[in-house]
Amino acid sequence: MENFNVFPRFYSLINERYSCRDYSPRPVATEMIRTILDTARLAPSACNRQPWVFIVVEDGEERDALVSSYGRDWFNSAPVYIVACGNHSEAWHRADGKDHTDVDVAIAVEHICLAATTFGLGTCWVCNFDRPTVSEGLGLPPEIEPVAIIPLGFPAEGSVRPEKKRKPIDDIVKWGKF
Repeated sequence: MENFNVFPRFYSLINERYSCRDYSPRPVATEMIRTILDTARLAPSACNRQPWVFIVVEDGEERDALVSSYGRDWFNSAPVYIVACGNHSEAWHRADGKDHTDVDVAIAVEHICLAATTFGLGTCWVCNFDRPTVSEGLGLPPEIEPVAIIPLGFPAEGSVRPEKKRKPIDDIVKWGKF
């Protein structure tokens, strides 16, 4: 596929982002985290409802709850976690009842991941966690649902970005009818 000259930085950024599963203990500056989260604030959402809240966790009982909610050793190495939560009562619902909370939160999470990449930070989408453990550990009210946990930090020394394995463009794009 031809890459047009107007997008080389964007393509490069997308190509650099990967699911990091090995983090350095090096701390991430609070102002860097705030800047990254500001990109989530600017993300589009259906009817501009912005049905999200982001919880930053670095230590304490909250961190323990997150770690226990997802039983993978690599997950423990992240110095920071961002828990992306949705509020279904604030989201736009299509006429047929389709709730766009998860769609809106997903867009914001990808803004977070791409912004983190610009700072040389690693991220990973984690969705296979025990929701009740996270909800209880963070004291979430019933209307707030944790959608994804994003571990955030500098990749450990020697970490290698794996080759992206993606379907060819012609396998995923249809012109006109299916």
